[in-house]
Amino acid sequence: MGVDLRQVVAGVLTLTMFIMLGQMIRREHFDSATQEKFPEGTGDVENAKVMEQSLVTLAKKSNGPWMAVHQALKPCWDESITDKSQETEGEGFITFSLTNGPEYHVSQVADAVVVAKYLRATLVLPTIRGSKPGDEMIFDDIYDVDKFMKSLGGVVKVAKDLPNDVSIRNLAVVKVPNRVTEDQIAEEIEPIFRKKGNVKLATYFPLVNMRKNEPKSNSDSVACLAMFGTLELQPDVNEVVDSMVDRLRALSRKSDGRFIAVDLRVEILDKAACRESDANGQKSCYSPREIAVFLRKTGFDKDTTIYLTQPRWDSSLNILKDIFPKTYTKESIMAADKKSKFLESEDSEFEKVIDFNICSQSDVFVPATSGLFYANVAGKIIASGKNQIIVPAKIPGSSALVTDFISPYVSKREHLAYSCFC
Repeated sequence: MGVDLRQVVAGVLTLTMFIMLGQMIRREHFDSATQEKFPEGTGDVENAKVMEQSLVTLAKKSNGPWMAVHQALKPCWDESITDKSQETEGEGFITFSLTNGPEYHVSQVADAVVVAKYLRATLVLPTIRGSKPGDEMIFDDIYDVDKFMKSLGGVVKVAKDLPNDVSIRNLAVVKVPNRVTEDQIAEEIEPIFRKKGNVKLATYFPLVNMRKNEPKSNSDSVACLAMFGTLELQPDVNEVVDSMVDRLRALSRKSDGRFIAVDLRVEILDKAACRESDANGQKSCYSPREIAVFLRKTGFDKDTTIYLTQPRWDSSLNILKDIFPKTYTKESIMAADKKSKFLESEDSEFEKVIDFNICSQSDVFVPATSGLFYANVAGKIIASGKNQIIVPAKIPGSSALVTDFISPYVSKREHLAYSCFC
């Protein structure tokens, strides 16, 4: 009996398919039984390559788990507070300074306006103090004076300077808790103001979160306006921020112009408190390696563009850049002709303001550290209609939904911004 060549070929193909299937089953079983390991060191290029290879299969086959953007929220504070017919002549002066960066400026302005409104005092345009002794700027070095004064029209009177007959040296200094209440003003500030006639406020921060108050108070509308409607960058600073944001979006063509901003500063990570977890296993801050692993496990593609608030590049960031090559600090995306002014030192107020505003305009914000920067950037993002503020965590498995890590400021609507916007 002759041999049918077609049957022989079919038999060989069938046998080959069974062999290949067996190999695939064994490989799948091996891969699933292999425990995922990550390199312990940071900044090691070879370790980063190993990590990238182990994580590449974990990311979704897309440009990342970007969430939809909603329309910007509308202010829902009481507009009658700006009724100029209700404006009264100032009875003395309230002065204050902006310190510690824009995340504090927002709260310092709100407290000063609330106090001045309650006392019917004239608010004097603040100076801006840097972190170093003698480092002082005038308000319009950073912020738009006209916008500030116009936005408070009908709320409080604003003067650019103290009158010549009032000496700043003779002002009584009064400490004010952040998010000061009317009861605190009446009990702790008003008696001194009535006696002295003029006071200087110094805000302190017993709490560094921006959770909304319950129940609401009469001063909430004033605080909302002051916090979200008064501070805008002056044109030169705004131009620099806009150009840097445009640059980041141009680098993000594969993700439709969207980018991630990570508040990550090495000097904070070096503090002992950042190395420890609380009783619930949560950490107060996360390392570059932990941020890289977290973002990849939540599905962000390696082509994702990331902006870091770190003042200058540090070798500890190398592992993050190895996983996400499009990772930048401000000196690599700022126009060369702007660097002499805006990058003059690593701790300048300009740099802090640039970071704050770029993070506020990002499509995804990741706070590597907790604190007021995170809280007040979150407020700006919520008001803009975006809600992808994700808090990092250690993910035990190979992947997780990014929606599981949305900040409680958003997921539980805990932020003060939800009392100010609707």
